[in-house]
Amino acid sequence: MSTSKPRRILLAYSGGLDTSVILTWLKEKYDVPVVAFCADVGQGEELDGLDEKARATGAEKCIIADLREEFARDFCFPMLRANAVYEGDYLLGTSIARPVIAKAMMEAAKAEGCDAIAHGATGKGNDQVRFELAALALDPKIQIIAPWREWDLRSRTDCIAYCKAHEIPIEVTAEKPYSMDANAFHISYEGGILEDPWAEAPKELFRWTRAPEDAPDEPRYVVVTYRDGDPVAVDGVEMEPFALLEHLNALGSEHGVGRVDIVENRFVGMKSRGVYETPGGTILQRAHRAVEQLTMDREVLRIRDGLIAEYASLVYRGFWFAPEREVLQAMVDASQKGVTGEARIKLFKGQASVAGRRSDVSLYDPELATFEADNVYQQSDATGFIRLNALRLRVRALRDAR
Repeated sequence: MSTSKPRRILLAYSGGLDTSVILTWLKEKYDVPVVAFCADVGQGEELDGLDEKARATGAEKCIIADLREEFARDFCFPMLRANAVYEGDYLLGTSIARPVIAKAMMEAAKAEGCDAIAHGATGKGNDQVRFELAALALDPKIQIIAPWREWDLRSRTDCIAYCKAHEIPIEVTAEKPYSMDANAFHISYEGGILEDPWAEAPKELFRWTRAPEDAPDEPRYVVVTYRDGDPVAVDGVEMEPFALLEHLNALGSEHGVGRVDIVENRFVGMKSRGVYETPGGTILQRAHRAVEQLTMDREVLRIRDGLIAEYASLVYRGFWFAPEREVLQAMVDASQKGVTGEARIKLFKGQASVAGRRSDVSLYDPELATFEADNVYQQSDATGFIRLNALRLRVRALRDAR
């Protein structure tokens, strides 16, 4: 709950039903200027006319921030360097978008002289936590207004009635039987028809990816080039981060790559089913892993892999701007020095599989690995190695046999 009357509010605004209602509700409740803020993180939604719509609903002005390049470069790519996967399947597409949006919101709030921010996240979800943790980490004095935790509106029907009563100019369309959120990294689907975890997600739900059974009958090979842990080129063509991600999204979608259906544990305590499309991110995760296999020291890889679950959990729960995530990131980034090379990924019928990898700084030595005769490895050395590693096991077994 807000504790004092703000002087000026910055609202995370999409132009949809919820935020249109919130904008009017803020004006009515606080009677102060409201600045609408929209983040373009590559969601592909039509942004034309948003300024006019926001002003018609009562906003003093509307800011549209192009965060696409920053999102890919400074948020998606660092997370991919960590190979972060939440609970075995989720590549964190929604989670990683929240800190870049919150950061831009706080910058806009400062520039506009706003002492409060408002958002449309509900009191059940993760996003309220992610937005507010990020905001308070960046400005501990900011006031946060979360209308869904304060007002007496409880449903879409209530919001539509509120619009009619307040003559809010919105176009009311048939409600989608699920909730959707998109950005350059993925699309998520939750709620509605997906709340039955036994029910298969309908084919028409997916916006990006082809159904694997409808994907081309011939595979597509794609080569991703890495330099110190970051992808820099596809099929020999160097690209900036956002363009690279968009290109791989198109390739992966054509072949049905990147669909995930999971029941995940929300930070607030409940289980929730999520269906996700992450075509480009899936390709990048596979390719990055392949180059790491050639170039990373065994023990560095083992230690970094042991921290994947912790890193992913921090991103999922909204602790991007927390010191523990920054410490982990520093270690991850140090481990990526020398993760340079190429991975060839085979896209076929919903799968992105490694077909090859190579690197000029590879630690893989075919002479050491061969099953044929060699002159660089003494097989008899293994005897002492095994006996030394077995020493503690032998000591314990001898003790237990007394």
